[in-house]
Amino acid sequence: QVQLVESGGGLVQAGGSLRLSCAASGSIDSINDMGWYRQAPGAQRELVAIVTNGGSTNYADSVKGRFTISRDNAKKTVYLQMNSLKPEDTAVYYCYAGIVDIRTKYERNYWGKGTLVTVSS
Repeated sequence: QVQLVESGGGLVQAGGSLRLSCAASGSIDSINDMGWYRQAPGAQRELVAIVTNGGSTNYADSVKGRFTISRDNAKKTVYLQMNSLKPEDTAVYYCYAGIVDIRTKYERNYWGKGTLVTVSS
């Protein structure tokens, strides 16, 4: 089965940095968009950043200039470098990827289980 596994979450002080990683594995033919969403306490899940297989990126306004998304296609991994972290960045961060399955040859979205990022002031 296809799965996404996040890592790198933790506790950090405001102004600090963390790097999240998400590795895809399973019956993968190819991976198109990869990205990160987050869900803060009492809030809806929101887009943080997306990177296409062509390298184009899109960021939420709230993280522009502070976060950088990147991918390593050989490792089937997407990263989120988070700098200048703020308490309002505290959330569970979820990895997603648009993946073409080897068997079906159709793309569908897959989601990780999430990793918690807590930013203290």
